[in-house]
Amino acid sequence: MSKGLKLGQLPDRVPVKITVTVSPDLKKSLDDYAAIYASAYGQNETVPELVPYMLEAFLSADGKFREARKSLNGEMKPRRPRRPRTPTGEN
Repeated sequence: MSKGLKLGQLPDRVPVKITVTVSPDLKKSLDDYAAIYASAYGQNETVPELVPYMLEAFLSADGKFREARKSLNGEMKPRRPRRPRTPTGEN
């Protein structure tokens, strides 16, 4: 419920630590990515510092995930049927 403010209540911003196990090949790829990142931007960042941003970029670029997530969270809006196009492309 809105309290009359433009800005809604801020989301939880407390970081959550997770631990994953990766293959040696993936570890090497992540290390290489960090080295290339340092070369590109002149700033050394560790793999643990980069991974959250890499995951965010991956998830935000995955259209099917975003669509399915809306449905999962009950945010799916019914689609309006598309009107057929006329031969000239005008509606």
